[in-house]
Amino acid sequence: MSTAPLTAAATPAESSTRGQLNGILFVALFAAAVTRIAAIPAIAGLGLSPLIVGIVAGALYGNALRDGMPASWAAGVNFSARKLLRIAVAFFGLRVSLQEIAQVGLPGLAESVLIVVSTLVIGTWAGMKIMKLDRDTALLTAAGSAICGAAAVLAFESTLQSKPHKSAMAVGSVVLFGTLSMFLYPVLFKAGWLHLDTVGAGLFFGGTIHEVAQVVGAASNVSPEATHIATIVKMTRVMLLVPVLLVVGMWVNRSPRKGATAEGSQGNAHGHAPRKLAIPWFAVGFLAFVVINSLHVLPESATNSLNMLDTFALTMAMTALGIETRISQIRQAGPRALTTGFILYVWLIVGGLGITWSVQHLLG
Repeated sequence: MSTAPLTAAATPAESSTRGQLNGILFVALFAAAVTRIAAIPAIAGLGLSPLIVGIVAGALYGNALRDGMPASWAAGVNFSARKLLRIAVAFFGLRVSLQEIAQVGLPGLAESVLIVVSTLVIGTWAGMKIMKLDRDTALLTAAGSAICGAAAVLAFESTLQSKPHKSAMAVGSVVLFGTLSMFLYPVLFKAGWLHLDTVGAGLFFGGTIHEVAQVVGAASNVSPEATHIATIVKMTRVMLLVPVLLVVGMWVNRSPRKGATAEGSQGNAHGHAPRKLAIPWFAVGFLAFVVINSLHVLPESATNSLNMLDTFALTMAMTALGIETRISQIRQAGPRALTTGFILYVWLIVGGLGITWSVQHLLG
């Protein structure tokens, strides 16, 4: 007697779960295709990682063919762009070790800290005050330039809980200026315009180029030693993702708390409470995996396999963000976000050279 109502009640839930799983599977298959595309020599040679190819391909699909995807799959796409993203960012810590960071010593650490802090401050200020961007777009653009390109944009997007199109604009800046750096820096170095030795080139390349792949691509045109130093400095910048996210989390939550305090009893009467500080657990996970990698708990083969899976998970997250992105939203702030990226690019070259020279002479 009671079986019919139970079956009827369970059907929507089962349908929702099936739709979410189908959406996740769709994103995974899409990401697998993106990974194959990114491996094509012509694309790999441009320093375009699967993450970047993923958000571009996802955006093309999301804007041109989104009607072909069942509405029930949207939950799976959203899961990939949010929860899977946080897990993947945590596992990104397996790419960094404290021993590697120690190899470049105080100069490498000072280079990374100065570049990251100055770029974040200048990018946020220029984006909000000069270009009149909203806070999230300015922060995402600054993070992509300051820390580790698309991976930093993903981490900040998760902390800020911002709209997908804002991440897409930030990644666009990473693609354009990071790719330009990969080709321009070696030319400037070989022409003698940078006035840097091999160690200085490693510090400068690793400290100012956006993506890890772009750093390796640029520095490999100088020497193996420069590539080694540049890679470690770059990974030191990646390491700074954790403290930066914690500070940004506190800053982002400061305004709501002030607003709630100003409202006083009137705000409480409407049931509005100050938002609690959200500690990004994935950042803590990132730090934990850095420690695990530093202690060599896992076999190298296991670490390599996990890194491959992590790259695929990040590609899935980027692809999902692309699918959720709408070109019409990008048009509204696109030129201003790109101009902010250009301001940061000029700073990374000019200011980055100044920081590199100072670090070498004072701490080298």
